[in-house]
Amino acid sequence: MRSGVRVSSGFAALVSVAALACGGSSAAPVRVTVPTGATMGTAAESLHRAGVIGSPRMFRLYAKLRGADRGIKAGTYLLAPDASWGSVLTALRSGKGVVHVVTVPEGYTLAQTESLLVTKLAVQPESVRVAVRDTALLRQLDVPIATLEGYLFPDTYFFPPGTTARTAVRAMVRRFEQRWKPEWNRRLDTLALSRHDLLTLASIVEREARLAPERPVIAAVYWNRLRKRMLLQADPTVQYALPQYQSRLLNKHLTVKSPYNTYRYPGLPPGPIAAPGIASLQATLYPAQTPYLYFVAYPDGHHEFRVKLEEHQAAARIARRAWNAVRAAKPAGTGTSTSPSAPATKKGTAAAKKG
Repeated sequence: MRSGVRVSSGFAALVSVAALACGGSSAAPVRVTVPTGATMGTAAESLHRAGVIGSPRMFRLYAKLRGADRGIKAGTYLLAPDASWGSVLTALRSGKGVVHVVTVPEGYTLAQTESLLVTKLAVQPESVRVAVRDTALLRQLDVPIATLEGYLFPDTYFFPPGTTARTAVRAMVRRFEQRWKPEWNRRLDTLALSRHDLLTLASIVEREARLAPERPVIAAVYWNRLRKRMLLQADPTVQYALPQYQSRLLNKHLTVKSPYNTYRYPGLPPGPIAAPGIASLQATLYPAQTPYLYFVAYPDGHHEFRVKLEEHQAAARIARRAWNAVRAAKPAGTGTSTSPSAPATKKGTAAAKKG
């Protein structure tokens, strides 16, 4: 029995020495996610896949011998590859190294992004409001409006504890500049379009599109209407202009007095109404070659496109019946839309009434 203790102690010492030797790497930290309720075994496998440890089995044994194989904290960590096992174990048990994961979906408005940052980073709302109005960033990006609406790139970000609103906003702007393709500048010259106007039009496409293949067609409709000096009559711009978001637009909403209301004012609105993703930017830069001037959305997410107004009005009547059937089938009090940016009365329907 006593010899067994000596063997165990010796082995523990051997494991400890091996663990302490696994350190000193200067490699950039990597992300490791430990799910809620994960065991040490699950965490060890995640660490191994990320290259933080070499042997999951030996790491589990090391943690057990130290009496530290329980009580690990869930979260996404930034850890150095080949860090010492002791430091890794300390991080998992203390939560040190956990980062804030902030995912900004494509089509998020600035208001939605502000709220997300306040929640995820635990910062004051006022600090976010100030950060998105940073005059230095506005000048750097040549933004002619008062905020960074449309310039905070929709993506997933990993921010360490203590990240300020200003740091987060600058990281999102930096991501936007990193994802901007040099060839797009040449395309803008061809289109005689500024980057700001591109973002504005792409943001409308982003809020309208539900199916990826339709993005270039929706973009083409808006391009065609602009060239013919027709009102854009884009429902998402009205939703943006209203003091309170309305998922279902009514005719009375179309009269709101705002330069963002494209039912009242010609051309593009003053700026983006949301953050467009790469796909919408690409679709707006390279729209489909089509003569369509109208479209109307159906409950399944697809749009019907038409060239002539009377054809569009017929499609709109069919769409309206489809939407009414969907609403009638919903239990009372469940709402009328499954998407935060999908109005029950779609662009084309109102456009048909407006002519």
